[in-house]
Amino acid sequence: MSHWSLYTWVRDGRSLRRALPTLTVLAALLTTSAGVAAGAAAAVERDVLGSGGLTQIELSSFEGDDSVRPLTASALDDAAHVPGVREVVGDYSATLYAEEDGTYDLAGHTLTPGDDLPVTAGTVPETLGSHEVVLPATAQGTDFAPLLGRTVSFGYTKATSAASGTTEVIRLRIAALYDPSWQADGPGVAYLSEDTAALLAAARAGQEPEAFREKEGAQSAVVVVAHQKRVADVVKALQADGFSASAVSDRVRDLPGLFGVADLAMRIGVGVLALGAVWLGAVRAADSTRARIGQFAILRILGSGRAELRRILLGEAALSGGVAGLAGVVLGTGISLALAGPLSRTLGLPIARPDALPGPAWAVAVLLLPALGLAGGTLLGSRDLLRRDPYLTARAQH
Repeated sequence: MSHWSLYTWVRDGRSLRRALPTLTVLAALLTTSAGVAAGAAAAVERDVLGSGGLTQIELSSFEGDDSVRPLTASALDDAAHVPGVREVVGDYSATLYAEEDGTYDLAGHTLTPGDDLPVTAGTVPETLGSHEVVLPATAQGTDFAPLLGRTVSFGYTKATSAASGTTEVIRLRIAALYDPSWQADGPGVAYLSEDTAALLAAARAGQEPEAFREKEGAQSAVVVVAHQKRVADVVKALQADGFSASAVSDRVRDLPGLFGVADLAMRIGVGVLALGAVWLGAVRAADSTRARIGQFAILRILGSGRAELRRILLGEAALSGGVAGLAGVVLGTGISLALAGPLSRTLGLPIARPDALPGPAWAVAVLLLPALGLAGGTLLGSRDLLRRDPYLTARAQH
């Protein structure tokens, strides 16, 4: 880089320094998108795929849709016998409410293998017992922390006719508490074993558990496959058998909303930043050279060749691009770190601040693309102007 480049870049307002603000904004936007996408990927990998999502399949039951096989006990048993399936767990919707102290009314769901709860106290056993429950740390004004490890009486409804029912009591030990901001199944959910959830759902319907599971069936189910490589074959087999089946990994990797937008913005941003830098280089270099054509003509007359003048412009481009890239990385990283908390609350997936740091490859790309693009554009934008006869140019300037 010519030693004149730094001097002209700092002192001359007509230098390529004028490209700095626009390039900085583009670099910051790309860095922010890379950080958000990195945080999303880390959260998904840790909280979904890392908990076995790569080997899990979701079965859905759409009410009133005859084309979808209901998730009855016999249907789930058929799914369990598909080659490659290790386990099938049905999700039954229930309700628990305060029997002794408090006024809470909690929705109940089966704790399935796909639920990786952010536990704040206690321990979730590998297999939840029929007399155990996992609750949010707080719900509807009730703090469950003092009740951790204790056996508590909960109320539930047992239907006696189409329009009436009685209150029954079930005693469950609170095995663990989870962060209430985690709301994958909605706010204030009590997670139960499959048998207990089915028992409560059957009572609300006024049926015996076995009859309910065979007639009404589960709302959804999670199928655990023995190995990731068997997932695609198992999905096809289940779909051929009438189930609405989809691999959890496919659903997660194709997440819509902000995660998908961030990933798309990141990919588009690379092209926009590169093309924007080239375009800015061409336009700014032409404007800058035209504005300083008299100075360049004098330098040519004093013995400077076109190559030396080109080195001055390329040096200004490198300085502008380098500063813009560095500023964009710093600014964009700060924005992505600031967005980690709001995104976690909005999307229901915990994104730690370190997760929101853009990957090294993206950071290097943001640092280099502005300088390289601006330099390339500078060569294009200044080519014709630097070819002008310096004596004619100098005479025309005076």
